[in-house]
Amino acid sequence: MVKERSLIRQIRRMAAASGNSAAKIGIGDDCAVLRLKPEYEFLVTTDLCIENVHFRRAWYPAAVVGHRCLTRGLSDIAAMGGEPLACFLSLGLPANLPQAWIKGFLRGLLALAKRHRVQLAGGDVSSASQITADIIVTGQAPSGTAILRSGANPGDRIYVTGNLGGSAATLKQLFAGKKLKPTRSNPHFYPTPRIEVGSHLRRYRLATAMIDLSDGLSVDLTHICEESGVAAILGSDKIPIGKDANLELALHGGEDYELLFTAPKNAKIPSRIVGVAITQIGEIRNRRDYSSAIQILGDNGRIRPLPQRGWEHFKNQR
Repeated sequence: MVKERSLIRQIRRMAAASGNSAAKIGIGDDCAVLRLKPEYEFLVTTDLCIENVHFRRAWYPAAVVGHRCLTRGLSDIAAMGGEPLACFLSLGLPANLPQAWIKGFLRGLLALAKRHRVQLAGGDVSSASQITADIIVTGQAPSGTAILRSGANPGDRIYVTGNLGGSAATLKQLFAGKKLKPTRSNPHFYPTPRIEVGSHLRRYRLATAMIDLSDGLSVDLTHICEESGVAAILGSDKIPIGKDANLELALHGGEDYELLFTAPKNAKIPSRIVGVAITQIGEIRNRRDYSSAIQILGDNGRIRPLPQRGWEHFKNQR
């Protein structure tokens, strides 16, 4: 049986070991008090993680669910080139949920928080018919330097970090009934938010636009094209494909949490940034020259429109 006050005490005790000096006042008062650096702007993102929508208990240990929950927010901060500060967690929990599951979830979330020096500074708990985690992550970036989706220009090159499709390949195996051990090396179970890469791109002003790949390359690149008023052309042979994946999963799979960014043609983008592989996969074009936002060049030398087939809530069900 979940007991509210004892659960809050447990969360406060477990959260005390992680964090940074950004949280002047954390758990224990009506509001958290955060310190911001002078001449910095405040970043805020929020994500829901709902049982049987974003995860199934039969497939994911509690620690994996906690890790993935925080990754969603940290990846958004990375996509702005930001520095994470603090997070806030609101939990809706079934009354019969084992305490061991809750503790495992918190351990997974807080281990990742500690790695990135993010303080769990508050939140809420409530009863619910299924597990629901609402994560808010805050960050900061020097004024006027946050990387937006709206800065891509015709002629810019398109890049991605890491490999794509590996997460979707694992999910496909799970749906097929395969029992998988959630290893740290599997990016589906333990995705890596690219905080350091995003900060590097912002610090050296290399990227003109950026987004994290959560819903699939075809969907997330469309967001950049729409916000920037441009089109894009991809090379099918340029897409870095993850383990057990194929081109289809790399284009549409989602949950890779890699960074997709654009950079000027003459920008010197290294093949690796802080140890992470960087691959050029296409080019930004004038929107008026194309009937759809994204085109892809196939092995046969023909260009065709690329449809959006990534994740969409209220349409896809897991």
